[in-house]
Amino acid sequence: MKPSDRPAAAPVPDAEHGPGVHVLRSDAICRAWNGIQYRAGLSASNVGSTKLSMNVATVPPRAIAFAHIHVDFEVMLYILQGRVRHTYGEGLKEVVDNGAGDFIYIEPGVPHEVYNLSDTEPVVAVVARSDASEWEHIIDYPSEHRPAK
Repeated sequence: MKPSDRPAAAPVPDAEHGPGVHVLRSDAICRAWNGIQYRAGLSASNVGSTKLSMNVATVPPRAIAFAHIHVDFEVMLYILQGRVRHTYGEGLKEVVDNGAGDFIYIEPGVPHEVYNLSDTEPVVAVVARSDASEWEHIIDYPSEHRPAK
């Protein structure tokens, strides 16, 4: 998916700016993309970061974040709540399940699809990226679960 094809995001709340330290005090949802809701976080858009971004993602019960690839940036997640499955790799043939307290690292360029394993509980995770733009370098990967356009 090209960035221009993605739904528009809500404005990211501005951070409080001090001399070298910036603070964001907001739990507003700033983006809903690919089955995931993202709380406002820190990125180039509100703190001027050049190499990092971070926010909190929520995957609703039984939702799927359709297969995609992070182009040239790393992602680390910390699962706060829920049970999540990643299918990953060529053809999405590898599988790993994770739950609250687990850390996950996704290398650049690895195709992956994310499933909330619960019928009732959301998955909530802290997401850190080595890309200050957050959204511009993500592309779709074929998935049998993605609705036809």
